[in-house]
Amino acid sequence: MEDLAGQTAPQQRSLSRVLRVLVVDDDRDFVLSLSALLRTEGYGTRGLHDAKNILWHVQEYDPDAVILDIAMPGRTGWEAARAIRAGLPRKRPILVGISGHHTRGSDRLHSQASGFDFYLMKPCDPKVLLTLMHWLQIDSPFRSSFR
Repeated sequence: MEDLAGQTAPQQRSLSRVLRVLVVDDDRDFVLSLSALLRTEGYGTRGLHDAKNILWHVQEYDPDAVILDIAMPGRTGWEAARAIRAGLPRKRPILVGISGHHTRGSDRLHSQASGFDFYLMKPCDPKVLLTLMHWLQIDSPFRSSFR
């Protein structure tokens, strides 16, 4: 799992298509504000307020990245990540776990074991998230190592 603290976005080289991001959080305001931020930066977004049918949504929307809250009622982000990895073994959207409740080192390890590529703490610095999205969008070895 990568740690992006203190990293700056690389020079933009060649952008491919618009990066699609699926934002999943039971906090509706978080989904709306994060989706708006990503759209202002040129990313395509779709928001969900639970992870019940996450596999269907990932198959239908085909996101490049999925930002999943960990502590959601019904189905946790950890369960959703495992479902995505098991249900789509050939397709690897980047999974970003985000939580304001699960902040211990063991939670980070649990996230990695569940299939997350990155783990961020709430409140998350928007610059860190945008740097991550930029790294994923450019034609770089960083992105190709996940796809």
